[in-house]
Amino acid sequence: MSPAVPDNFHSPTPLPASEDKSMQIADAQRDVRTTFLGGFPGQLVSGLIWLASAILATWSTPKAAILTLILGGMFIFPLTQLLLRLMGRRASLPGHPMNALAMQTAFIIPILFPLIGAATLHHLYWFYPACLLVVGAHYLPFTFLYGMRMFLVLAGLMIVAGILTGLYAPTHFALGGWIGAALLLTFALIGRSAAVARP
Repeated sequence: MSPAVPDNFHSPTPLPASEDKSMQIADAQRDVRTTFLGGFPGQLVSGLIWLASAILATWSTPKAAILTLILGGMFIFPLTQLLLRLMGRRASLPGHPMNALAMQTAFIIPILFPLIGAATLHHLYWFYPACLLVVGAHYLPFTFLYGMRMFLVLAGLMIVAGILTGLYAPTHFALGGWIGAALLLTFALIGRSAAVARP
């Protein structure tokens, strides 16, 4: 006869499902945060495009500013990939569980282009307020994607700026562009610092 084997001998006590899932999510968020430096490359590229648009809005024409932001925005992803490679970093995470969320988030802005267009056709000076609202909303899921509450602050500031400039500065066309550029460039640096300090 073999000796009696305790019920818990064969395997350790499993982690509760909720705890196990939270650890997996934290690992996935850390992968995204460290690979993409807290969103630094993408926000830097976006901020520079907004800056170029704001400069044109101030010293050139609204049409040039609008085309720069819209057309430039279409190249944010490839330019971000290029910047990551120039920095000697990976530009993607093949097979990563967060890839689907990242793709869905990326499509928020182009899907809402018609809304920005409708606002601009109704009132030319609503272009930047509409862009601030849309881009701000697009950053909300980044909070979960990166595991960084910083993106809640960025999203909130952009949304509030869009509302306030649309309501109370309707005759200052370039103002929203400068605000958007300043927020994106500032939070690019904050995100990089936070990702380096907390892998």
